[in-house]
Amino acid sequence: MDCLQQNARQSNTAIARKVGITSPAVAERIHKMEDLGIIEGYYAKVSYSETDHQLKAIITLKAFMGRLKPFIEKVKEFNEVINCYRITGNENIVMEVVLNNQKHLEKFIDQLITYGEAKTHIILTNVIENNPIVPRINI
Repeated sequence: MDCLQQNARQSNTAIARKVGITSPAVAERIHKMEDLGIIEGYYAKVSYSETDHQLKAIITLKAFMGRLKPFIEKVKEFNEVINCYRITGNENIVMEVVLNNQKHLEKFIDQLITYGEAKTHIILTNVIENNPIVPRINI
């Protein structure tokens, strides 16, 4: 699983060499993990800066009374949002967004404030990104 999380495009033969089993055994294990829902999909990692987005940010939203459900429907229409989570705590929503520039950020926040109180955190660098999930050990 670790090999796939690091590079899902590598061949079954390359994985087999690394883990010490046959290529057909790798293919069988991958297929089984897909069937069990352990592997949910394969994605391309796209650079936000190379797609003319100058800003990446985390925005939290503390929804106004009665505005959470309408926001959950509306957020699906925002192209800026690349990840969105409903969370526990003081805020209800955490979003990861990419934006063209500060003016774009301002316009985006103006759309959010009708739903609740927004807090913005500009991302400077990624310290850890797509860290592999380690399988749980049953004791």
